[in-house]
Amino acid sequence: MLYEDARVEIARTGVRLEVEGLLSTTSGNISCRVAPDLIAITPTSIPYPEIGPEDVVICDLDRNVVDGKRRASSELPFHTTLYRARENIGAVVHTHSPYATALAIMHRTIPAIHYNIAAFGVDEIPLVPYATFGSEELAANIEAVMKGTDGALLANHGAVAVATELQKAAKNAALLEFLATAYYRTLIVGGGVVLPSDEIALVIERYKTAGQPRPEPAGVAAVGG
Repeated sequence: MLYEDARVEIARTGVRLEVEGLLSTTSGNISCRVAPDLIAITPTSIPYPEIGPEDVVICDLDRNVVDGKRRASSELPFHTTLYRARENIGAVVHTHSPYATALAIMHRTIPAIHYNIAAFGVDEIPLVPYATFGSEELAANIEAVMKGTDGALLANHGAVAVATELQKAAKNAALLEFLATAYYRTLIVGGGVVLPSDEIALVIERYKTAGQPRPEPAGVAAVGG
């Protein structure tokens, strides 16, 4: 089995993210780059607890199956598009996590209500315009928005997070849900105070020298100190 270690990691990460509430049943998908022009990606229509390493599919960036007996995720087009567009992307995690999805349905972006938004390199989590799942239009929309951020909401759909490797992308997905949860709850009581852009720019620079805080998923517990 080609790239067995990566396939094992994807299968295990899918189960863990479902336990943490970021994934459910067959919604969402996970991939990682295993070679400059090859990725491993979750299969379509299989519940995460049932996915084994042998079910994870190896594809090239032209979306051809290189190894694997299953069909790749229906969102293969946007995964391969992101890997082509940004060489620094090593993993992609797409979720339908509850609060991020709720804001995406509302067509909301997430402003800088917490300084940890700087982990995404932006002062606002953007919204990708809606397009049918699995479509070339959705892939193009995501590519356009994700040029300058490591996380985004997908209108009427969910969220996507990227990073240099899989566990960092998973933590980014958890952090995105934390921000979405915090923002949603502030909206219920009339909104919160948004940090200014120059403060987020300062935090981004500090992250570059001190390392980005990457919280372990823990519901909506405080992130950072």
